Amino acid sequence: MKTTDYISLTIDRMPKGFVFTYNDFISEVNQKQAIIKALNRMAVSGKIEKLAKGKYYKPENTPFGNLQPNQAQVVKDLLEENGKIIGYLTGYSIYNQFGLTTQVSNTIQIGKNQLRPSLKRDRYTISFILQKNIITKENVPLFQILDAIRYIKKIPDTNVELACKRFLAIFCTLSDKDKNTLIRLALKYPPSTRALTGALLEQIAFESTDSLLKSLNPITKYKLSGASKALMATSKWNIV
Repeated sequence: MKTTDYISLTIDRMPKGFVFTYNDFISEVNQKQAIIKALNRMAVSGKIEKLAKGKYYKPENTPFGNLQPNQAQVVKDLLEENGKIIGYLTGYSIYNQFGLTTQVSNTIQIGKNQLRPSLKRDRYTISFILQKNIITKENVPLFQILDAIRYIKKIPDTNVELACKRFLAIFCTLSDKDKNTLIRLALKYPPSTRALTGALLEQIAFESTDSLLKSLNPITKYKLSGASKALMATSKWNIV
């Protein structure tokens, strides 16, 4: 089978929105330049779309134009390497999923153990947030919650009071095990995040927050205007 025919047949079998590179064909066609040329020709013809240098996707055609691949597909090489989790979607990428905002951003934020410069892929700007805890698949949902608490004042189209009320609803869905893990992970977050996490947990009557309280400087104040309208224990946690 010709290189072009093999690549075309393989792409036909891919789900729409799937992001791929020449590496997805190299095991069968051991000719890198031939693969790249074939992919570029297909991109020019419109069979596939180019996302970034060396990255392509199979578009989903609609009456309103071609749909973009989902954000996890756009950055999947930054989230996993050789089967190991090395990053996770966070920040603007998940505020909408949490019901914290109705806005959808063209900025994709990724939590990683090491920061790296921002980059562009098609219409997306990809930026990075430092995660000091070891990243595991099980803890990703808790990291996403803590990151949102950390950047509560930067969540678009909401305010601290409304965001706190939404966090309370999210906390109520967590098991006690998850809440304890959340506390352990929060200890590596900034003091203001620890304080607000403690106040949120107390609001839903979860009492195992001593480690968070002891980790804080008792004379430091954390300015989160509006938090006291949603939470009763803000003074205990020095939230003003």
